[in-house]
Amino acid sequence: MTRSELTQLILAAKIRKELPWESIARTLGASKEWVAAACLGQMTLTAEQAQTLRGLLDLPEEAEVLLQTIPYKGSLPTAIPADQLLYRFHEILSVYGTALKELIHEEFGDGIMSAIDFRMHVAREPDPQGDRVRIEMSGKFLPYKMY
Repeated sequence: MTRSELTQLILAAKIRKELPWESIARTLGASKEWVAAACLGQMTLTAEQAQTLRGLLDLPEEAEVLLQTIPYKGSLPTAIPADQLLYRFHEILSVYGTALKELIHEEFGDGIMSAIDFRMHVAREPDPQGDRVRIEMSGKFLPYKMY
């Protein structure tokens, strides 16, 4: 079984069992954002988490090893995503990316925001004109060092 095939099994079991990411995340003891990324093949589960997920979703035994394998990060099939929701993130970075970079550098100096020491939260924000998607990202600032 490939990691991609396992991802499809996970998604099918999630639908079949009518389990939201929040419920799976509570069972695994992590955030829904991290668990969704892990189940989609972008993070590494602990042995305990892999065993728990396997039982929860009735996955084959070999799934446990794949879930604990360090993945090849980056799951988009193309540089510019065709999926409309993913494309909007590309568009946001195309329009606001340089402004975000400028503002981060002005506030923190020359460096980057870590995607390793990182937290994210996705939530619904009620709005009379139509609900909004709230995405909060928090990454440790890593300054470039002189050597």
